[in-house]
Amino acid sequence: MSNETEVDESGWEVDPDDEWGVAVIATVGRQLKLRREAAGLRAAEFATAVGYGEDLVYKVEGGKRIPRQEYLDRSDEALRADGLVSAMWEDVKKVRYPKKVRELGKMEGKAVEIAVYESNSINGLLQTPDHARVVIGAAQPPYSPDDVERMVAARLARQTVFDRTPAPALSFVLEEGALRRPIGGTMVWRQQLERLLEVGRLHNVMLQVMPMDCDTHSGMDGRIELLKFADGTAVGRADGAFSGRPTHEPKQLRILELRYGTIRAQALPPRESLAFIEQLLGET
Repeated sequence: MSNETEVDESGWEVDPDDEWGVAVIATVGRQLKLRREAAGLRAAEFATAVGYGEDLVYKVEGGKRIPRQEYLDRSDEALRADGLVSAMWEDVKKVRYPKKVRELGKMEGKAVEIAVYESNSINGLLQTPDHARVVIGAAQPPYSPDDVERMVAARLARQTVFDRTPAPALSFVLEEGALRRPIGGTMVWRQQLERLLEVGRLHNVMLQVMPMDCDTHSGMDGRIELLKFADGTAVGRADGAFSGRPTHEPKQLRILELRYGTIRAQALPPRESLAFIEQLLGET
């Protein structure tokens, strides 16, 4: 593998608007540079030792690039740091994803109830890696391949919500049209439908399908999201309400809960929804 390819796969650009992320990566970069210089290695020599490009070494040391775990592990070995450089990953991994995704993941990680209606896609918590990669890669203007992989990794990291103990109550309503769209081709599509069946059978998940023969419902304006927390607080957001901004206001939350409850009532029940997805999978 060439150095150029290694550079593309070794880390992500730092978001200048992410103050905490910038501070963490700048500190890690300075520590790496000090250790390299203390070892008597020039940047070019160090790049050869770790198997990455010299340009990447300068970017990481300058706090312009978020190193991946493999980069830190190789650096630890080259600098004979006895695990001290590898240990930097504990700080780096907290800021490796975009700020907005980290904040969303943090809220989802604390929520005891999550309810989501998606109007034209499959929710990110339910997406397979290949499905997410195709959807994110289809954005216009297009993301760089590096940014696509970062966003895919961030989306998948949020799915640890399914592994939590105690398990949160999760509710999803998806549009039939989104399930019928063969995103990524037949194989990716089938894998996505299989993933929906897997998640839909979890004891703490209610997965429903809004059939296309339902002529109108209260989610026509777009996505609705509701998160409830153990202390009784909640946050919600809807594309067609309150300028699309998150809200904590009880009156506004009641409106979103009413809309979501109406959508659930009009959608297929969970058992029929899983049967529908199984039928759709059999037709692919």
